[in-house]
Amino acid sequence: MKLSKENFTKAKDFILTNARMIERRLFQFHFENDSPEGVFHAVYAYRNADGGFGHGMEPDTASPESQPLFSIMALETLDEVGYLTKDIILNDFMPYFESITTDKGGIPWMLLPKSDYPCADHFRTVKEWAALSTTAPLLGMLEKYNIEIPWMPKAEQFVWSEFERIKGKHAFCYICVPRWLTFLKYTKNQERANKTIEDLKTWILADGVLCTDKSDEGWGLYGKPHSLNYAPRPGSILSSIFTEEMISADLNELIRRQKDDGRWDTWYGFSEGMKLEWAGIQTLWTLQILKNYDRIEI
Repeated sequence: MKLSKENFTKAKDFILTNARMIERRLFQFHFENDSPEGVFHAVYAYRNADGGFGHGMEPDTASPESQPLFSIMALETLDEVGYLTKDIILNDFMPYFESITTDKGGIPWMLLPKSDYPCADHFRTVKEWAALSTTAPLLGMLEKYNIEIPWMPKAEQFVWSEFERIKGKHAFCYICVPRWLTFLKYTKNQERANKTIEDLKTWILADGVLCTDKSDEGWGLYGKPHSLNYAPRPGSILSSIFTEEMISADLNELIRRQKDDGRWDTWYGFSEGMKLEWAGIQTLWTLQILKNYDRIEI
């Protein structure tokens, strides 16, 4: 089963008429052979004078304030399109990350908002302690680009201690796990990384982690992951734990879930505009998965 040309066009039109500029430029990069420079400019529209990224880069807040998570998202997006460089990391990103590093050596997931801009309730209750899912991908990027700076040893010590502390508690989080893998793929300590990856495979396959009920409206959304959340392309690090039949069935279900207007939907967003922005993100993500698995009619 493949996404038809007609339904691909519907998805494209939905993105180009409803999604944010960043998703539109990413679509053009991935599907229309556009330059990564457009993505760079879209990403940097979210950048603040302190070097962090804000302005609702995740569409659950209207606050312009810089956030660690948004800054990691910016870093990942530039890497995704091949625009990231060692100089950009060191000059544009690390001063901000170093400024928010905690005593434990890691960076927080989010910071409590200091403004009264509208935001989802979970932003108002965040704990500002160091987090594995922001510190690990940052370390992974530093390793990937052959950067060695004094910030890294304590941060790496924190990351390994967090893996040991939380074990499989967050294996359900399809947002967290790919970011852990960035670190595990690029760290120099591959012996320890391989053991952690094997543990991660066991945790993901534990009862109750994967959502096997395709009639569940939340299937594939936060807390209810499927195989493609962990294996976004053939041959990825965690692909081996899923059968071809499971991957194929989940791809078919993704295709089936497309809405009449071309979108793939989520339950995220506390305003109609934010819901459209999230749908743009989800639609682009789905198209990339289908492209990776050759499930789009040419």
